[in-house]
Amino acid sequence: MDQQHIRNFSIIAHIDHGKSTLADRLLEITGTIEARKMREQVLDNMDLERERGITIKSHAIRMRHVAADGAEYVLNLIDTPGHVDFNYEVSRALSACEGAILVVDAAQGIQAQTVANAYLAIEAGLTIIPVLNKIDLPQADCDRHAAEVANLLSCEPRDVLRVSAKTGLGTPELLEEIIRRIPAPSGNVAAPLRALVFDAAHDSYQGAVVYVRVFDGELRDGDPLRFFAQPEHRHDADQVGILQLGYIPTGHLAAGEVGYITAHLKDIHEARVGDTVSNADEPAAEALPGFRAIKPMVFSGLYPADSDRYGDLRTALDKLRLNDASLSFVPERSLALGFGFRCGFLGLLHLEIVRERLAREFNQPIVATVPNVEYEVTMNDGTVRTIDNPADVPPRGQYQSIAEPYVRAHIVCPTDAVGTVMTLSTGKRGSYLNTEYVAGDRARLIFDFPLAEIIFDFYDRLKSVTRGYGSLDYDYLEYRVSALERLEIRLAGETVDALSAVVHRDAAYRIGRRMCEVLKELIPRQQFEVVIQAALGGGKPIARESIKPLRKDVIAKLYGGDVTRKRKLLEKQKAGKRRMKRVGRVDVPPEAFLAVLKIGE
Repeated sequence: MDQQHIRNFSIIAHIDHGKSTLADRLLEITGTIEARKMREQVLDNMDLERERGITIKSHAIRMRHVAADGAEYVLNLIDTPGHVDFNYEVSRALSACEGAILVVDAAQGIQAQTVANAYLAIEAGLTIIPVLNKIDLPQADCDRHAAEVANLLSCEPRDVLRVSAKTGLGTPELLEEIIRRIPAPSGNVAAPLRALVFDAAHDSYQGAVVYVRVFDGELRDGDPLRFFAQPEHRHDADQVGILQLGYIPTGHLAAGEVGYITAHLKDIHEARVGDTVSNADEPAAEALPGFRAIKPMVFSGLYPADSDRYGDLRTALDKLRLNDASLSFVPERSLALGFGFRCGFLGLLHLEIVRERLAREFNQPIVATVPNVEYEVTMNDGTVRTIDNPADVPPRGQYQSIAEPYVRAHIVCPTDAVGTVMTLSTGKRGSYLNTEYVAGDRARLIFDFPLAEIIFDFYDRLKSVTRGYGSLDYDYLEYRVSALERLEIRLAGETVDALSAVVHRDAAYRIGRRMCEVLKELIPRQQFEVVIQAALGGGKPIARESIKPLRKDVIAKLYGGDVTRKRKLLEKQKAGKRRMKRVGRVDVPPEAFLAVLKIGE
């Protein structure tokens, strides 16, 4: 295919602004999918995506379209997620494209993630086509929101296309604009092969399937390949093809095209997202720039519900990381839960999705510890330790200070909700910086937050106080010293490391009290009294609850006789309970670890 007849583009938008529905209409108009196979959000092929109504993974698909000039064009579409936790998926998709369609809801207007995604596309040097979607809604205000988008992108309001992805209104014109505005690829077919790995998946029979965008050169079945990250390894391309709701072998990919490669990569660590593929016999001089590395923001321990399945969990995480490059993990051991993994996530939703995918796709029920962020602890001798597990925070007196990560958050909300959003934000230790009015009835508030304060329930509460119209986006800022302490939970005098957390000193009593109350409700009664305590920094307890012992009726078998017979049995039972209390070990059910995740609410 001549490069002048190829267009590579992504669809970017805030969550629930209709980008998956727009992708459906483009597939329908181009005849990529037969009408009998068509369904809503056809690219969202995971059960989780369809249940939650969100896009989790970026999806690539190839379309053919005969334009108004009579020429046939190949359109490579990469649909992207909209939630802030999956921003990495967006940056990966944009690196493989020359253009992007920025979709904005005609009823809601610009949201926080709209701005963030627009900046990502601008930084990548892409041509942006602004589109107002849902113009068929009664509450749509097209003129006002078109002016907002034009102001954001420094263009004219008439350049903002107006479509209804649900009805198909305006989508044929959008296809023509894609061909007219987005530039064709400019790779050199005669140059040595350079292909960017922008995604990968695991296949039970073929091993790792690598998704690539070819920038220079050509790729054919049987070609010897090498990855720049591991130049000493050589692989033969077993199958080369295009992506079209599945793998379609073509035997050939040239500069400008998007497709897949299978090379019997049984070691899934060899297929690294962001790497460059070249010909092993005629390698390129330098790798492609790829895209920015991602830094995990939230950390949690994942342990198999059945300790015998530790190896299966490792295999499942390896396969999942191939498809989700933003997931990171290292082995760790907990005294309470045994062997597991310390995992890094981009946010709390990312953690939820990974847990669900492990359970559904790999049949791996797991127990997750309390999510936390990464801290920098300055010891008494001046050294700085990076800690992502609260149980590793040293006792009080062994360190000078604890610094936590801060983020700069941009909150877009209606002007009549500014007061409630300010109250919510300051309650989460937010530092107010500025207010900008992006439209007549919408404001953008800028705050600096400790990341630990907003990963739990801040987004849900923001949606609640703004009646669903508030949106949030944030970027990592720096580490700042705060009055933090390690909060540990003790059961029957034994510290449960998996329930440890790092909290602000002012909120320590409230959180410790609440954790004790929750555990009291969930831990089953024992034959002896179980004392639940919350303590700060390994010191004295600050909160306590007790689970009353379960009394066994040892005198039920007695039907008469002297009362001393009953007393003898009761004294014997009391002595046994004292002995059990000394050596007893309390088992914490998995539900308790899950319930602690909701403490912030």
